[in-house]
Amino acid sequence: MFDAPRYGTGSLADLFPSLLAGFGVPGEVDRLGLGISADRVCVLLIDGLGAAALAANPGAAPFLSGLGAATLTAGFPSTTATSLSSLGVGVPPGEHGIVGYLLRVPGQERLVNALRWRPHGEGPRIDLLSALVPEQFQPTATVFERAAAHGITVTQVAPSYQNGSGLTRAALRGCEFRDSFSVGDLVDGIAIRAGRRSLVYAYHADLDTTGHARGPSSDAWLLELAHVDRIATEIAERLPPDAVLLVTADHGMVELDERIDFDHHPGLRDAVRQLGGEPRARHVYTEPGAATDVTAAWREILGDDFAVLPRAEVITRGWFGPTVAPHITDRIGDVVVAARGARGIIRSGAEPVQSMMIGHHGSLTPAELDIPLCTFRS
Repeated sequence: MFDAPRYGTGSLADLFPSLLAGFGVPGEVDRLGLGISADRVCVLLIDGLGAAALAANPGAAPFLSGLGAATLTAGFPSTTATSLSSLGVGVPPGEHGIVGYLLRVPGQERLVNALRWRPHGEGPRIDLLSALVPEQFQPTATVFERAAAHGITVTQVAPSYQNGSGLTRAALRGCEFRDSFSVGDLVDGIAIRAGRRSLVYAYHADLDTTGHARGPSSDAWLLELAHVDRIATEIAERLPPDAVLLVTADHGMVELDERIDFDHHPGLRDAVRQLGGEPRARHVYTEPGAATDVTAAWREILGDDFAVLPRAEVITRGWFGPTVAPHITDRIGDVVVAARGARGIIRSGAEPVQSMMIGHHGSLTPAELDIPLCTFRS
């Protein structure tokens, strides 16, 4: 079963524009109907926290559960690079152009890892920050740039590896960056920067990491969720008067019960030049003229557990948003594959670490697509 991303009315891309509207930034609209007009707002993004998983575990997260979370959707694919770009630019993937974890970029011989901003796989070392300048790849003004232009102090609190990264420069630029070296430093970094007319964005990754390694149904994941709940509690307790804290996520997660290995399946590899995306949502870049045959072959091999669609149909269905800019179209697979059940398409040779992971995301199932939005007013 698939959900549809609620672009324009209830997606992650609509969050910051709605908050900027509350700040009175001209041209911004409260698409979510939040009605928040506070001068001090903090958004805490918990990587990997699905709405269903939070709702199913109120005992592990009493603070967040007690806030009565609303539900937003991520976009497609439901993956970190795409979601953070939608969050940071305030538009769907079809407009910001970061349409997956691994994507084809015209002019680049190898697929681009959008999360790490580097070429994927074997080959010469290339500095993509120079070869694929982030500000040119994604030129639309970010929500942080729009906020700062109207006198709002904007701060990002995140791990140091994100400071100056390609993804940050492409989609989250335009703010002061405060390196976060620990959980305590994350909490402290938010509290001391929630001043007058300020917007703070903070990112925490450990729940996602735990889910990938141990699975989102593991005891380790539940213990990490309890830590996340305590982090949110401590941030809320330290906010100055009349501030607002919103806690959301970039995607949920599922556990695979079967792996289909592209690297050892000749029927899937036939007429495929490159395989992008990730196990739950694949961009299939075919040999010229082979998209129709590849679509038919993949449908026969994979069965009803996967939606296998040609690019044009995916665009028509609006998976990447109501609009896909012409220069972005070629980044989308000639064939796009999204998992319905609990299976995934791995690459044991080319992607050995990812192929061994227990938890995955990327598709349009509710467990992956639906994310919480918890609101606390101090």
